[in-house]
Amino acid sequence: MRADGTLATPDDPIIPFIEGDGTGVDIWPASKMVFDAAAAKHGRKITWLEVLAGEKAYRETGEWLPEETVQAFRDHLVGIKGPLTTPVGGGIRSLNVALRQVLDLYVCLRPVRWFSGVPSPVRHPEKVDMVIFRENTEDVYAGFEVAEGTPEARRLIQHLHDELGWNIRADSGIGVKPVSETGSKRLIRAAIRYAVDRGRKSVTLVHKGNIQKFTEGAFRAWGYELVRDEFSDVAVGWDDCDGNPGDRLLVKDAIADITLQQVLTRPEEFDVIATLNLNGDYLSDALAAQVGGIGIAPGANINYMTGCGVFEATNGTAPKYAGQDKVNPGSVILSGALMFEHIGWMDVAGSIVRALEATIADKVVTYDFARLTEGAHEVRCSELAEAIVERL
Repeated sequence: MRADGTLATPDDPIIPFIEGDGTGVDIWPASKMVFDAAAAKHGRKITWLEVLAGEKAYRETGEWLPEETVQAFRDHLVGIKGPLTTPVGGGIRSLNVALRQVLDLYVCLRPVRWFSGVPSPVRHPEKVDMVIFRENTEDVYAGFEVAEGTPEARRLIQHLHDELGWNIRADSGIGVKPVSETGSKRLIRAAIRYAVDRGRKSVTLVHKGNIQKFTEGAFRAWGYELVRDEFSDVAVGWDDCDGNPGDRLLVKDAIADITLQQVLTRPEEFDVIATLNLNGDYLSDALAAQVGGIGIAPGANINYMTGCGVFEATNGTAPKYAGQDKVNPGSVILSGALMFEHIGWMDVAGSIVRALEATIADKVVTYDFARLTEGAHEVRCSELAEAIVERL
C-alpha cells in the first residue's frame, strides 16, 4: 500500500480466485472472460491463481476453508470468489462469515443501482442509487451462541439472573450481540470517506437504537461523535446544522424498520448507508430486489486499513442449476468491477459496467430477466459474457 492508503497495483497482478460451489462452475468462467477482455482493452493482464474453499476444498483437502486459501488472500491483498456452500451441522457456521472474520474485512460494501432495462417490481427503480456499508465482524454474526438445554446455556442463564437480575426462560438458547466503539467507528469512518471522495450528499446511520440502546443506540451516538471529532470540516450531523448542511456532507440517522419502508417509498432520500451487520444483511437484499435481484448485485468485503479485499457473488449456489450454463453471472461481473476500482483500475471497471449496461439495454439477458422482459433475447450464461465482451 502507498502512504495515502491506496494500493500500488502492477499492470500484471496475481489475483486469487475461488470458483465457488454450485453454479460457480458456470458464472466464474463467464465472469473471467469479461475480466480478461476488459483488462486487455486497457493494456493490462491478470494472472489468476485458483485457491480452494467450500465443497471443492473439502473434496480435495478435507477442509472447508484451508489455511492456504486464507494466506493467499493475505499475501495478494485482493481476491474474488463465487458463491460458497455453508456446511450443514458442525464445523464452520458460514464460510463467507469465516473469511470476513479471519481477514478482519470489516466493511461489506454493497452498491445498489438500477440498470436500464432490468425488470423491477417497483415503479421507479431509477431512483435507487445507494451504497451500503455494512459492519462485517460484530453483531449477532459474531456467532457467540449457546444452544438451549446445554450446560453452557444453563450456567449463562443462571449467571445473568444472579448478576443482572435477568429472568430468561430456562428453555432458551442464548446469543450475545457485541457492538464496539472500535468496530462502529471504523465502519462509519469508511462510509464518510467514501461519500466525501465521491461527492455523495449524505450518509444515513441505520440502527434500532430505540430498543437496543447500548448496542445499536451506541452505534448511532458513536457515529455522530466521529463526525464532530474527525470530519467537522467536510461533514455535519443532522442535529448540528438545523437540517441545512451547506456544502458539507450531511450525516443523519434512521430507525431500521422505518428505513426498510422508506427505501421503497422515498428511495431518493438515501445515498450512502452505514449500518450494523444484521440490518445491513436485510437492507442489501431488500434493495437488490428493487433493481433486479441479487443475481445482479455486487458485493465486496474490505479492510480499508490493510487494503485487503475479497469480492464476491451475492447470490446463492443454486446447485440444481449447476453445469447448465444458465444462471446470470452479473453479480460476479459487477463485483469484479468493484475489485478493479479498489485496485485503481477505474478505466477497466468503467468499461465493464458500461458494456453490461449496454447488453441489458439491448435486451440480451439470461433466463431470469428474459421471463420478465418483453422482446428479450434469452442467452446462456457464457453467451451473455460473450455479448458483454462484444460491447467492450
